[in-house]
Amino acid sequence: MTTKLLGAALVTVAIFAFGPAQAARMHGAGCSGANLEKTETAVEAMADGDARWEAQKQVAAAQDALLAGRMGACSMHLTKAMHVGMMK
Repeated sequence: MTTKLLGAALVTVAIFAFGPAQAARMHGAGCSGANLEKTETAVEAMADGDARWEAQKQVAAAQDALLAGRMGACSMHLTKAMHVGMMK
């Protein structure tokens, strides 16, 4: 129970820190190695389950997009990774 609450709190912090409004305002700059690392750390702190698995998929897709230079796709996947924990 405590682990789930901690995971939810970390996801909430990540959402407020790197929300879609910030990503849209930065237009591509929101997708960086630092933001990817912060999101990945928050996902790792989530409780095991479907939400964490989906968030991990989105982080992997964001990393692939970053390496391919597709910043818009990277930002989209990072945003999805941050929100998936709150939706499920």
